[in-house]
Amino acid sequence: MRLSQYFLPVLKENPAEAQIVSHRLMLRAGMIKQASAGIYSWLPLGFKVLRRIENIVHEEQQRAGHIALLMPTLQSADLWRESGRYEAYGEEMLRITDRHGRDMLYGPTNEELITDIFRSHVSSYRDLPLTLYHVQWKFRDEIRPRFGVMRGREFLMKDGYNFDIDEAAARHAYNRHLVSYLRTYERMGLQAIPMRADSGPIGGDDTHEFLVLADTGESEVFYDSEITDLRFGDRDIDYANPQACQAVLEEFTSRYARTDETHDEALFAEIPQSRRRSARGIEVGQIFYFGTKYSDAMGATVQNAEGKPVPVHMGSHGIGVSRLLGAIIEASHDDRGIIWPEGVTPFHCGIVNLKQGDEAADTACAALYKAVVGIGLEPLYDDTKERAGGKFATMDLIGLPWRITVGPRGLKNGVVELTSRRTGISEEMPPEDAVARLAEIYAPHR
Repeated sequence: MRLSQYFLPVLKENPAEAQIVSHRLMLRAGMIKQASAGIYSWLPLGFKVLRRIENIVHEEQQRAGHIALLMPTLQSADLWRESGRYEAYGEEMLRITDRHGRDMLYGPTNEELITDIFRSHVSSYRDLPLTLYHVQWKFRDEIRPRFGVMRGREFLMKDGYNFDIDEAAARHAYNRHLVSYLRTYERMGLQAIPMRADSGPIGGDDTHEFLVLADTGESEVFYDSEITDLRFGDRDIDYANPQACQAVLEEFTSRYARTDETHDEALFAEIPQSRRRSARGIEVGQIFYFGTKYSDAMGATVQNAEGKPVPVHMGSHGIGVSRLLGAIIEASHDDRGIIWPEGVTPFHCGIVNLKQGDEAADTACAALYKAVVGIGLEPLYDDTKERAGGKFATMDLIGLPWRITVGPRGLKNGVVELTSRRTGISEEMPPEDAVARLAEIYAPHR
């Protein structure tokens, strides 16, 4: 994409309404625009990152054997009355009456709707296990929406639901989701720590939240510092193997890590004092096992091997797709702007022409652009008449991980400059070597 043909409304000044880094930088980088309190339009740059994140979520869900569908944003209140949650959920639920006087709601979550789909089409244990998920917009009428996409009213969420014949199978589904979430977050350049949490209005007896440590986090968390040394890495886990998934769960949850709602001072005191930590965390996902809560209430049963109807065991599992943008920025920025991890960057590199209109520089940039596209990457080519300092400032603000700088002086020596946004280190090399380096860098992310 040529910058002269792109829509990138960057701001030079910090917006007065932005209280935290991610909100401020998303506005300045032209990623979002507020439509009303807690509701945003996603401008092209922000939308590209949103789709990168969503694609990683889809890939890891499907790697784990989960099946995608799409449920509507508006739901019938009747289903929520069946489960007993229509009145219990509280004022965060946006309730609507249509022209026929039917009570509707803008879905904050989808347990009821997915249970209705399941009970309409599945009747035998032979069809289990089954996990269905979707990525869809949600609405929760926060009393104080703030912090941009971190605590908005409308947000994009992946929510998945498992259906199993008994508790053992459902516990395996829970563990399988934990493994897939660890992979998902690390692919985005994040360390998200699973912490024992409160189930809230979803319900159930077992739940973990995934939190990214950040000073601006809305949750207070307590943990054993050893847990921050754990990495899932590139290990290959067989999701069909209950023992393998259970081993990962034990590895990542055996050390103390809890949100303030479930914090236990007595257990925390058992950790050596040198390893006790308290901090703030940003919630980016949560997994739940709630047994037969919804299947009992809504009659979701299957015939077991003996031909008897039994309620299915269920769990739900969410990832805050739009919230993840804010979390990534909070975890990866400096005083000049965003620093995108390679896995989610909107463009894989920036190409900066230091002398637009110079025949040699223009020709070299065009050739570089074609070569980068040729290896399957997306460059953003700054072909504007802006001064060099302004071009560098824009590239730093929007956070592309790599920048290729092309100027007449370097071209006389047959070189361009490849710069890492994260380290600031620049290297001079022939253009073809810069392209080869990018291919090598991005190979693990494709």
